[in-house]
Amino acid sequence: MDNFTYHNPVKIVFGKGSIAEISKLIDPNAKILMTFGGGSIKKNGVYDQVKRALAGRTMLEFGGIPANPEYDSLMEAVAIGRKEKIDVLLSVGGGSVLDGTKFIAVAIPWRGADPWDIVVSGKPAEDAIPIGCVLTLPATGSEMNCFAVISRASRKEKRAFSNPHVYPRFSVLDPETTFTLPPRQVANGIVDAFAHVMEQYMTFPQAAPLQDRQAEAILRTLIEIGPKTLAEPRDYDARASLVWCATQALNGLIGCGVAQDWATHMIGHELTALHGIDHAQSLAVVLPAILRHQKARKREKLSQFGRRVWGIEGGDADSLADQAIEKTEAFFRSLGVKTKLSEYGIPASAAQAVSAKLDARDAKLGEHEAIRGPQVAEILRICA
Repeated sequence: MDNFTYHNPVKIVFGKGSIAEISKLIDPNAKILMTFGGGSIKKNGVYDQVKRALAGRTMLEFGGIPANPEYDSLMEAVAIGRKEKIDVLLSVGGGSVLDGTKFIAVAIPWRGADPWDIVVSGKPAEDAIPIGCVLTLPATGSEMNCFAVISRASRKEKRAFSNPHVYPRFSVLDPETTFTLPPRQVANGIVDAFAHVMEQYMTFPQAAPLQDRQAEAILRTLIEIGPKTLAEPRDYDARASLVWCATQALNGLIGCGVAQDWATHMIGHELTALHGIDHAQSLAVVLPAILRHQKARKREKLSQFGRRVWGIEGGDADSLADQAIEKTEAFFRSLGVKTKLSEYGIPASAAQAVSAKLDARDAKLGEHEAIRGPQVAEILRICA
């Protein structure tokens, strides 16, 4: 296990009725810009709860942030933020709304010529507008990390960035706000959280037994409560566990001091950018294929995963690895999430297109940086 520094300043407010707490978390004199998505918060009562909590405050609104936050749309919010001299951004919705809000937060004070540089070049932003979050969809873990993923449709790009200035100052997590989510979004959230854990865990033995067991606990919990919360969406305890799993899956704790993979996400982002597939759907397609392609390198962790997470007994390392991969893919399918490109209408030619895009960026993926363009094409042919 390598040396590491763990930094996470986010204040979490969790539980029933917790939206009312935001009145205590935002300066009463602050000028607020509330960001949200397609309007579901107005149907499920969250919008009204936020408005009641912040009655009498100066608050503007920017809605319409899509599931893949779009650069050109976000720049409209940046213009509002600059013109109105916004003091605080309040993200109300899922992780995509929060990802978009993180970009808005760093783009408002950005002094460079093109804010897209924040995303594509990794140029460090020196400042950001403070962010608060009311989360309504458990999936990305964005409520407790400094990462975001932004799309730019005109360039067919979907790119991730990180910046310590975009940690939310607070995140409110009331599981009851997720009760009315469509099953597809719930299933996607389960897959997303599962894949986040796997990107940090499914590498090679690294003398990090605590991180391994923390990761395995999240995976086992998702396997246990995922189907239940889909079948019984108003089961508060199951939904609360899902919300907390998604947060813990990507708040940095299980990845402390260990090499990580993230090839599944990088390939999945390209599939979304080129073909519009849901983010979690891309993960459900790519993850089993990567595990099969990289089985030799990941054999020890795959067999551990098979024993500890899936409860597989007996057999050699190869058999355990194969069974663990099969069970993982079957789990995704049990949630109603398909695992083959053809099932989403994506042609076999996608393998070469994605490979070429990643090659153009000289991408070196995986914990060993051994996955290049040709290997990406091979992986996508496995899941065609």
